[in-house]
Amino acid sequence: MRHDILIADRILPADTLPLEVAVVVPTLNEAANVEKLIAKLSVVLAGRGWEVVFVDDNSPDGTSELVRRIGRGSRHVRIVQRVGRRGLSSAVVEGILATAAPVVAVMDGDLQHSEDALPRLIDAVAGGEADVAVGTRYGAGGGIGDWDEGRARMSRLATRAGQIALGTDVSDPMSGFFAIRRDAFERALPHLSAIGFKILLDILASSPTPLKVAEIPYRFRTREAGESKIGARVIAEYAELIADKTIGRVVPVRLLKFLMVGGLGVFVHLAVLRAVLGAGSAFVTAQTVAVMTAIAFNFFLNNSFTYADRKLKGWRLVGGLASFYAISALGAVANIGIGTWMAGHDERWWVAGVAGVVVGAIWNFAMSSALTWRK
Repeated sequence: MRHDILIADRILPADTLPLEVAVVVPTLNEAANVEKLIAKLSVVLAGRGWEVVFVDDNSPDGTSELVRRIGRGSRHVRIVQRVGRRGLSSAVVEGILATAAPVVAVMDGDLQHSEDALPRLIDAVAGGEADVAVGTRYGAGGGIGDWDEGRARMSRLATRAGQIALGTDVSDPMSGFFAIRRDAFERALPHLSAIGFKILLDILASSPTPLKVAEIPYRFRTREAGESKIGARVIAEYAELIADKTIGRVVPVRLLKFLMVGGLGVFVHLAVLRAVLGAGSAFVTAQTVAVMTAIAFNFFLNNSFTYADRKLKGWRLVGGLASFYAISALGAVANIGIGTWMAGHDERWWVAGVAGVVVGAIWNFAMSSALTWRK
């Protein structure tokens, strides 16, 4: 069916309608679902000025190439291919920034979000009913499909954690299926964490003014092709996002992670020290080996945990380790210097010791962020 519109006495074909809405679809290895999703969108969005923006994290299954090939024959279809970057939340942010549409919808590329609910999400926002319309699995008429009890329980717990962090009664703050006005997104944009997979929760928690929310129920479907991305990393990133939107307002979460790694490094230091002393080495030798080992331990754990989004690989890993050793050595000097100075001013020994540790830790964190794991 052909859909035309009359503008200024001219008949425009459907593919030149003024852009009303963009559907942002973050993907990783979803080539098997791309054509089906585009076909479904073409049906439910017929008569609207729309486009779909796939944001693909350089999928090895050829998702980007497939979308690009389809896009050559359809102006509705666009691709943003990211190389060297990963993460659903950051992909959604880049996709929204890549379109000029005044209303943006977000949905997964695995066909588990019901496209039948998409027009209602868009209309709720475009009509002024809400700033953001959320596709909810937990409202009346919604459902979680064929999840087993373990996954359902985990989802309920995570949902409750999100509600507590937001201080809201939104029934499904973890939903990845929603529509939002561009101006509402742009107000939240400077404050976004862009951590992990739950961008809706991030937007709701980051907006400087409360967003008016409409909830549209839908039934979550079973994945037709491809593999689920849910795993330990997803859970860890969700916990980090919750922390960032609560205690992170006072103390940066990355600093807390850095200090956690440092705390583990203390135990590594003591264990190595005891082992080397037990082998009959002199204290200075054992202490040197323990320090070198603990610094290396801290570096590699920070690289995978604290700075996972800036993870060093290849030869950069070698240079990063060298710089971390240098930074840690200067941090140790600062630790000793501050502690000694405070002890000389008749401060209690433990106060001087703690002050030295704090100064050394802050130095290590600041310089590591600026040099070793610089953006």
